[in-house]
Parts: sequence; structure tokens; C-alpha cells
Amino acid sequence: MKLLYAIQATGNGHLARAIEIIPALMQFVDVDILVSGIQGDLHLPYPVSFQRHGLSFIFGKHGQVDVLKTLNSLRPVQLWKDIRHCPVEQYDLVIHDFEPITAYACRHKGIPNISLSHQASFQYSETPRPSRKNPYAEWVIRNYAPSKENIGLHFASYHPDICTPVIRSEIRKLTPENGDHVLVYLPAYSHQFLVENLQKISDIKWKIFSKHCHSYYTEKNTEVFPVDTRNWLEALRTCAAAVIGAGFEGPAEALSLGKKLLVVPMKNQYEQQCNAAALKKLGVRSLRKINDKAIPDIKKWLNEGQAKMIHFPENTNEIVKKILKVS
Repeated sequence: MKLLYAIQATGNGHLARAIEIIPALMQFVDVDILVSGIQGDLHLPYPVSFQRHGLSFIFGKHGQVDVLKTLNSLRPVQLWKDIRHCPVEQYDLVIHDFEPITAYACRHKGIPNISLSHQASFQYSETPRPSRKNPYAEWVIRNYAPSKENIGLHFASYHPDICTPVIRSEIRKLTPENGDHVLVYLPAYSHQFLVENLQKISDIKWKIFSKHCHSYYTEKNTEVFPVDTRNWLEALRTCAAAVIGAGFEGPAEALSLGKKLLVVPMKNQYEQQCNAAALKKLGVRSLRKINDKAIPDIKKWLNEGQAKMIHFPENTNEIVKKILKVS
């Protein structure tokens, strides 16, 4: 059996998940890999057969998607060509993690495919939403990379076809400690903006990781790091608390290590608002945005917030069995 595994490289969560699932699949089938998108920082330790520009949301510097840069990055003619010429017919099955080129190529050519992603969990009404739903955003999530077969991933198994997070082996091997720093990863904010605001809480050591930073530096009570796996893992392992975006893999990894957590959804990013609603049910606080007015709320969380550890079972083999059962 020959399988194509397609990954969306907007952010690192899709890539982190693939690092665990691909070798498990390789025990049973031949796997080729397609990666599309231009916002990933993680390196896949496997050969990539196809690299495509795809569709990416470009992070801004004040908590939002940079709409202008996102629009400028779009290549609609190339996208259409990539969909038409994607060789999905050479495979018995295509797995796509929120990857639109293969999803629409499979729809166009009638090739069996499975959506395996966090976003696939939004096909089910049981998945938590904020009090005010956004019908347009719901439509986008459902149709960005559609499939008739969906295996969702979320913080809890809200539906029989929703699995709990795939936690990287690198994270599972860590022995967590509570050090004296707070870890920050908010890719939709510039490090300069974060330093300017967080240094106002002067009794806290802040370790800020930034997509926008290219070299390490310190300023007052803040340290700023480029995104780097080794430094990130050690900072996460030893942090007293973490302030991160309301994505999926990042909060899941922090919770699996028992870290006190504060999440900040990107502005107008509905999926992250849904994640914040789900995390609230687990006792995790969220903050609407980072600015000068948010400082009292951050201080309150630092003083009163509680750490929460959630055991997410090793489920990679279970997911692979689901895939092979569908195929």
C-alpha cells in the first residue's frame, strides 16, 4: 500500500504531529510526504517528496494575522495548478493535516483521503465553541481542506472520531521542573512589543521565543530567543509558567508537563477562540490580548493561577489503526 501524507506548514503543530505519526505509518505502508505553506519552523527528519507554496496565514506583530502580507503571499494561479497536477492518483490513500492542495486534488480526482487534524474536530458539534459562533469562520474551517473521512484531534475526546493530542516523544521524555522564569511564545506579536510590555512586571524573569527574532539578546528582566527546538524544550521543561498562543499543540504540550498556563488567542482567529473555550473547561485562563491594560490581569494570573497537569495517553498507534481501518 502506498500513502501520501500531506502537511500544512502554517505554524509548527502540524509538523510536530507528523514527526510522530509518519514513522508509525511507515511500519505498515510506504509513505511519501508533501509539505505546503511557508510559516513552519520545525524540520522534518524524513525526506519530503513534494514541497509546495500552498496557502499560509502570515503572523502580524500586534496579536493578529497580517492581512496585507497574507494577501501578498497568495499565489492563486499556482495553487490551482498545484491542485490539478498533484499526483494523488499514484497513491492508494492520502492523509492530509489541514493541507488544501491534496484535499482538493483528491476531491477533483476521486481519490480516497482522510483528514487527520485538529481542524477536523470542528466537523463535530460536540467540539467546544465560544458563546458566539462565527458561521463564516465555521465554513472556512470545514472547507479549507475538506474530506468525507475525518479523524479529529482535541484536548479531550468529545466524539468517537476525535482523539486526544499527539504529544511529541521529545516532550514525553522531559522531566519537568519549576524554575524561576515564565516562558512566552506568541508568534503573532513582535518580540519588541512583548519586551516593552512584559518588562513592566519587573519581578518576573521572562523567556520570550519569537519568529521575528534572529539572534538571542537580553533586555532588563527579559531574554529573547529565536525559535530553536533545543532551547525551547529546555525553557519549557524548567519554566514556572507559560504564556502561549491558543493554538493546539503548544497548550497540549504545556499541560502534559503540568505547567501553569495562560493562553492568548490571535485577534479574529476563530479556531483559537474555540480552543480558548475548550481550555476554559479544563481550568485554563485566557487573555484577549497583550497590551498595557492587560498587565494587571497577567499579574493576577501569576499570583492566583493554578498549574494543571493532564495525562494525554500515547495514542499514535491507535490513530494509525483508525487510518488503516478506514482505508
